[in-house]
Amino acid sequence: MSEPNITLYHAPMSRSVRVRWCLEEMGLPHTLVNLGPITANQRGNMGGADFKAINPMQKIPALTDGDRVMLESVAMVEYLVTKYGPTELAVTPDEADYDRYLEWMHFSEGTMSMAVNLTLAHTTLLPEDQRNPALAQWARMELDKQFKLIAERGLGDGRAYLAADRFTAADIALGYLFYLLKIVKQFEGAPEAVSAYFDRLRSRPAWQRASAD
Repeated sequence: MSEPNITLYHAPMSRSVRVRWCLEEMGLPHTLVNLGPITANQRGNMGGADFKAINPMQKIPALTDGDRVMLESVAMVEYLVTKYGPTELAVTPDEADYDRYLEWMHFSEGTMSMAVNLTLAHTTLLPEDQRNPALAQWARMELDKQFKLIAERGLGDGRAYLAADRFTAADIALGYLFYLLKIVKQFEGAPEAVSAYFDRLRSRPAWQRASAD
């Protein structure tokens, strides 16, 4: 296995936190380039010309590993646990919960992120006169359905984590979205099982290091 030569381009509270969390859990050596808080004027325009050469969209995160460049946070997590394993964060094809692991890993951005992004935009990020209460209400309804699915399908039967009876990269992928919702005070009302699950995630030292700024 080749030695990692990883650089993570990071901004506080952004999706780079998800990747940083994975790096911290795995103890992988890396360089962290902190581009600072994302302000309204910087959205889609981070880091100047140097960063634009890495990510033409100038959005966070970006990850380089030698001459490889990645721009999608969940893909970065999957890349890290697969390339630099073996690690308990990955569920392998020979394990019974491999399907659950993949499904919940991609549920975060494939299903849940739309409702989360609309909630953020129409409760907090957009100027008040540009917010759409109907969209915010629709997003909340979707979140409530998704929370119910997580509580029943993801954490049912007394599961502490989403797959393989242990903390995995799927929990990293999903847990980050709870963090965003918590920041904008939209996590309230989540089922008790989901709230307790997020408390377990937040108690991890690697999470605390990754989200410290």
